[in-house]
Amino acid sequence: MTGHGGRLLVIACGALAREINWLRVNHNWRHVEVTCLDAALHNRPESIPDAVDNLIQQHQSHYDQLFVAYGDCGTGGRLDAVLQRRGVERLPGAHCYSFYATEHRFEALAADEPGTFYLTDFLVRHFDRLVVQGLKLDQHPELQAQLFAHYQRVVYLAQTDEPELHRAAAAAAQRLGLPLTTVATGLGELASELTAQVLKLDTDSEAQHATH
Repeated sequence: MTGHGGRLLVIACGALAREINWLRVNHNWRHVEVTCLDAALHNRPESIPDAVDNLIQQHQSHYDQLFVAYGDCGTGGRLDAVLQRRGVERLPGAHCYSFYATEHRFEALAADEPGTFYLTDFLVRHFDRLVVQGLKLDQHPELQAQLFAHYQRVVYLAQTDEPELHRAAAAAAQRLGLPLTTVATGLGELASELTAQVLKLDTDSEAQHATH
């Protein structure tokens, strides 16, 4: 924890809230705060850049440092254009799958089977709301065959080793009629990137303190 009053705000996808708060508590990052956007925005990725931009404008003057806990997340570079204009960094990679697995391992998974449907702990917990209801499979079961026609497997990128989540991932794969592969990732680059941001804040705060 910094001793010089610097504060970091993480603007995060709601799908990462539990993991970021776990890091805050376990690393005693009392100077790190988090505000989240609804994870359901992933069903409307074109809305993500403006939503993030609005939060940056609201909060940038009140914090020493901002960081965005999103990948590109289907915005086609529009999120990066916002962040470049605002001078704010984000998590590496295209989406949470790549920074959880790390880019190298995700690329290997994707090359091994392009027709892969990915799950994380968050998506396992909210599979019914975000996938079944979000894609209207509950109302129109015939859509499943159309939407998942080209998928060959489900890969569960597991941040934790909770038996209940593993059972739920198996049930989700069965619901989609696909075989399941589980890959233990932990928090991957989410942990390392947030740690780097905290260290950067501490370094900047100490430098500013030394000049006064």
